[in-house]
Amino acid sequence: MGIMGKIRGAGVRRGAVLSVAGLVVAPALVLGTGTATQAASCTAAKGPYQKQVEKWLKRTADGKQSAADCKAIRSFQVAKGVTPAIGYAGPVTWRTMKTITAQQAAGKTPNKAKKCPTNKGRIACVDLTRQLSWIQDGSKLKFGPVPVRTGRNGAETRTGATKIYWRNIDHWSTLYDVRMPYAQFFDGGQAFHSVTKTMYNNPGSAGCVNMRPADAKSYWNLLRNGDDVFVYGRKPGT
Repeated sequence: MGIMGKIRGAGVRRGAVLSVAGLVVAPALVLGTGTATQAASCTAAKGPYQKQVEKWLKRTADGKQSAADCKAIRSFQVAKGVTPAIGYAGPVTWRTMKTITAQQAAGKTPNKAKKCPTNKGRIACVDLTRQLSWIQDGSKLKFGPVPVRTGRNGAETRTGATKIYWRNIDHWSTLYDVRMPYAQFFDGGQAFHSVTKTMYNNPGSAGCVNMRPADAKSYWNLLRNGDDVFVYGRKPGT
């Protein structure tokens, strides 16, 4: 395999499968007149973050699981790609909600704390803690911030200052046989590229900075080889 094959193969790395230890699924709640399969997709078990999740969803925060609570939690999980989508108020669901809250709070001033350098000219910033990325030119925001999906536990997106060194608009990973559209490599096999998953789908990428297709296309149009990239923070759950 040539050097490009190695680069392509390195774009996606293997990682551990996320499991929810100690999750006991109680007998399912029957919601409406659904089938047994549909009923089995919602749990009667109270989660450790029941009250917090209920409050976030603007439901009565009594800390007790009900059929309506389960349905609302499961709807959130399905919409955001959180698995398992069974209406359980567990750590992954609560962590996702906190991340969304932090992203919303960033507004149009994602670099308010000035953690991403402002003396580099055009630079793509990646905040792992908030799972956000944006492009700035000096201190001026040029694009974003947008939600991203970074490396899972054991395959974390590496932090530090790098530069985009290779771009391929229709990249293909030969190792995992998957498309990586709008790929822009900035650290070994790690790259910005689009995916069809939601940005909140757990446990995360194999190290790349996953983006929604429209956002990845905008990054492709705004960035060039040699442009700076700065990654900082730590992804929740890693």
